[in-house]
Amino acid sequence: MRLIQYPLANLVLFFLVLSYAPFLPCASASGYVLHVFGNANLDGIVDQLDIASIKSMIDGSEKPTDLADANFDGKVDQADVYQVEDIINGTENNLTILDGNGQPITIKEPVNRVVAEYLDNADLMQILKKTDVVVGVDLAVAKSPAEFPVLSTRTNVGAMHKEPDYEKVLSQNPDLLLVFSNVTKDKQANLPGVSVLFAGLYYPDLRNPEISAFTDAVRKMGYIFNARPEAEEYIQWHIDHLAKLKNATERIPDDEKPTVLVAAYPNADEKTLFTFAQIDTLTSMIELAGGRSIAADLPDFMKSTYRIEVDPEWVISEDPDYIVLLVVATTYSGLVLEPPSGYDADNATGIIQAREAFMSRPEYSNLTAVKNGRVYILSGNLRNDASKGLIGAAYLARILHPEQAELEPEALHQEYLQRFMDLDYDLDEHGVFIYPPLIKGEGKLAGVPDSYYEAAEKDKPVER
Repeated sequence: MRLIQYPLANLVLFFLVLSYAPFLPCASASGYVLHVFGNANLDGIVDQLDIASIKSMIDGSEKPTDLADANFDGKVDQADVYQVEDIINGTENNLTILDGNGQPITIKEPVNRVVAEYLDNADLMQILKKTDVVVGVDLAVAKSPAEFPVLSTRTNVGAMHKEPDYEKVLSQNPDLLLVFSNVTKDKQANLPGVSVLFAGLYYPDLRNPEISAFTDAVRKMGYIFNARPEAEEYIQWHIDHLAKLKNATERIPDDEKPTVLVAAYPNADEKTLFTFAQIDTLTSMIELAGGRSIAADLPDFMKSTYRIEVDPEWVISEDPDYIVLLVVATTYSGLVLEPPSGYDADNATGIIQAREAFMSRPEYSNLTAVKNGRVYILSGNLRNDASKGLIGAAYLARILHPEQAELEPEALHQEYLQRFMDLDYDLDEHGVFIYPPLIKGEGKLAGVPDSYYEAAEKDKPVER
């Protein structure tokens, strides 16, 4: 087997988990700290208890904490009490937080003009009901009108990965740029007067969502945009449903959990595959769904590199029970890829053909997953948007453990779209998210439009 660590600098998706904790204050007894300056008692909210703590710190009866300096002026004094009062009331002129890299950033309030990069930031602005302050979006959002009917009409500032058009961004006169990547130095240098925020949305940690960087990011953005009730409602929904999934699958003995290869869909001329490390949301999705990633024993699985290149020989030697291949419609770097998938795709023909093409590759023809038809194509929307693996894991749980899985994935997906994204979008008629889809009954599918029922019946995998 030839094992190659894929260079992180070339990947867009980054390292945070292994380096995140050392920058942050020690967790409270509950295990979670809201990383907003003013959260003096290091719990999950800025409230009157923080005022009491700061007063005790001022009179010397309590030791100052790392987040007690609410106005971030280098000392803990009465001015911090006033700042916390303003934060509680949503009237602060500045708010200092720790970003997703654990670095302090001060944001001028209120934030009235925002440029949002990529799917998760754009989704969250819809969830927080703050689309009115978004004045610009990147190429991926602009090319996704079904998912972003309002935001896709905002100024398209182009792809923001390798060579951002800084003049185009500055022309929107933004207060804040919400970035997808945790590499922010160049953007900070080239966007004077603009706060550049990597909030940490990319790291949901489906195993421990209560203390994840994703949950912290949603909560911090609730403070930034004065949308705390909306943030808390979404956080609770997300955590509650992850808990239901976890409770259903953690009871399954390890020897009854199928092995799964999860990888990026390979181009026709690619001879190797890129599987995913522990850090990636896809791996968490497989584990939460009750599967075992065959990459778990690879030397780089626990490292911060999110993808690992492997030879077909290694896949053949592992012979997984299932194969899940990721496709992305529009990448962060601005590439529009085939086959069409996600919210803006109603035609599943491309994804069906992509599956057939992979299964017909001679090097994989004798794999158990291929012979039994257990090869699935998964849309990147279920990994990269603000549902952050929850909905994708619900679909996969129904595939891997149909008897034990409690959540109905399409109903969960529809609730997400209507309740949080405020979309009038019928999953029975629109969207290509996973193929083969789940067959719910005569003429009814979950994962692609119901009109593909006959194809789904023909491609139905052999039951395990």
